[in-house]
Amino acid sequence: MAVTASMIKELREATGAGMMDVKKALTETDGDMDAAVDWLRTKGLAKAAKKAGRTAAEGLVAVVVDGGKGVAIELNSETDFVGKNEDFQKMVGAIAAAAINVDDLDALKAATVNGKTVEETVTEAIATIGENMTLRRMAKVSGDNVFSYVHNSVAPGMGKIGVLVAMTGGSEDFGRQVAMHIAAADPRPQALNESELDPAIMAKELEIQTAKALEENAASDKPKPEQVIHNNIIPGRMKKFVADVSLLDQQFVVSADKQTVAQAAAQNGATITGFVRFEVGEGIEVVKEDFAAEVAKAAKG
Repeated sequence: MAVTASMIKELREATGAGMMDVKKALTETDGDMDAAVDWLRTKGLAKAAKKAGRTAAEGLVAVVVDGGKGVAIELNSETDFVGKNEDFQKMVGAIAAAAINVDDLDALKAATVNGKTVEETVTEAIATIGENMTLRRMAKVSGDNVFSYVHNSVAPGMGKIGVLVAMTGGSEDFGRQVAMHIAAADPRPQALNESELDPAIMAKELEIQTAKALEENAASDKPKPEQVIHNNIIPGRMKKFVADVSLLDQQFVVSADKQTVAQAAAQNGATITGFVRFEVGEGIEVVKEDFAAEVAKAAKG
């Protein structure tokens, strides 16, 4: 029987398995839907799909540097325990190595690792380890020199926080210091400089600072003219925000004399041209249910 697009869609919705796995299941079973479901379950692929709704906010970040190129990836799991699993670490390392030769996440998922696509590799790991996993993101930098740093590493090149920094000039020691700064800085740097800050972030911060300044002024015993608020106070706070989150404007954590990162770079004969900072689970909302809710949910299922 010919495998149609509607059959593939139906089986994907029923099992949550990947498109290529679904197509292969239907082909192997001559289009028999029930047999195809059993085929996927036998391979552990349908089982993996059932875990896809669970939040994966743990896992590992891995970084790889190859000459003037560097790549960072994040592979999430449900529990921190999995990140300590040697097989999981080997998989993360292999995926990171493959990422150096591709340009985006979709291309990485389609890349081959040990004879299988990365997407297939992760799906099989879900079935084997028994936790939901997500290859969440990747990012690359390039430059004359690329340096890396991993904070709390559990294996070479992987841990909870991974940093890449690209620069022209400078030394390996200074490059590592900058990478360590990026990992440790609070607040964390969000862009190289003001011109590279996301306009949406700037707009949101302006909204917050405007509301805050107006509220404080309204509650003050000696309120200032609104012109002063809009022309002086709010711009001043925005300037401080930019300095706080722009890498080059931050106070260099390694320096004892309150240099900015830009000043330290100039002193070391370096020009920083780009960076990446990945922290496991950042931005993922983990929804926790109380025990009674979990029992009720299980009973309904």
